[in-house]
Amino acid sequence: MDRDPLPPSQPAELELLHVFWHEGMLDHDTGSGVFDTGFDPGFLEVLDKHPENADRVRNMVSILRKGPISRFLTWHSGRPAHANELLSFHSPEYIESLIQANARGSTELCAGTFLNPGSWGVALLAAGCTMSAMDHILSGRANLAYSLVRPPGHHAQPTRADGYCFLNNAGLAVKLALKAGIKRIVAIDIDVHYGNGTAEGFYDTNDVLTVSLHMNHGSWGPSHPQSGSIDELGEGNGYGYNLNIPLPNGSGDEGYQYAFDELVVPAMRQYQPEIIVFIIGQDSSMFDPNGRQCLTMDGYRKIGRLVRKMADEQSKGRLLIVQEGGYHITYSAYCLHATIEGVLKVPEPLLEDPIAGYPEDSGITLKVVDAIKR
Repeated sequence: MDRDPLPPSQPAELELLHVFWHEGMLDHDTGSGVFDTGFDPGFLEVLDKHPENADRVRNMVSILRKGPISRFLTWHSGRPAHANELLSFHSPEYIESLIQANARGSTELCAGTFLNPGSWGVALLAAGCTMSAMDHILSGRANLAYSLVRPPGHHAQPTRADGYCFLNNAGLAVKLALKAGIKRIVAIDIDVHYGNGTAEGFYDTNDVLTVSLHMNHGSWGPSHPQSGSIDELGEGNGYGYNLNIPLPNGSGDEGYQYAFDELVVPAMRQYQPEIIVFIIGQDSSMFDPNGRQCLTMDGYRKIGRLVRKMADEQSKGRLLIVQEGGYHITYSAYCLHATIEGVLKVPEPLLEDPIAGYPEDSGITLKVVDAIKR
């Protein structure tokens, strides 16, 4: 593929990011209805695709393969996880329930979370891709790896599905690293929703520091009993090792920057992780239908740069990125590109923001930062 030359200010060489992906992950059909309900009221001419649909990831793959960041990426084909590998994070009873649900055909496991024909195989691919990406780091073949997967995983708890998630992809990768002898791991989640499944899986251990920045949405039902509040600190040996940072709606770039500077970076420096798992979701963006946090491409770029800086300082550069949400078909892809630019320490933006930015926004976000400080 022909590539445009880099602008003069861009370096010719950056460390490569190893991307793990498999086309089979497009085969998870989540259906259509009113937003994520699968419900057809009978009086709408056009129904929404479920927000967690294949098109969102098609655009993510496309922008990374064809966009200006492409020269700094190398691609690997993922593989499906084996059922016995899933037991490191999930209970045998839960895995058996998924296998049985798959045998029955289409099933709504919880609100908005549909296991349809083909979905179980795709979930295994997502888990396997993520473990393969972690293994690539553990084996010393790379420091930087990215698991570009769907369905997402960070809401999947050891014993239940939740929030479009069946298997906890990041959690399984963390378990793989712990089994390999890694002693301290930070899992930092910037998806707009609380990474409750990952937190639940490591709630009683100090081997993993789980950090989640999310909008203050609270519990949303039986599948998601956790509130994501600052009071959910862990228990037993894990007490103090679950850091929740619920942010006001509309926190934006400045709000996230402040939270990183004041809370995330000091916590990570104190913990001194051997590997960082960066759990990303572009549903924190300004235009996402599933979130209200108003991050722009510039905000994602800065977060990516901050996390990479912490990896270089604390974990010898070892950083695994795991994809979660992001439901605006266009802007999610652009924000992903910006995140990767930050992680790769590209000194100047490679893509301009196509839609964000109104002069009056700065006043709104500064008010939010003042509210966070108070």
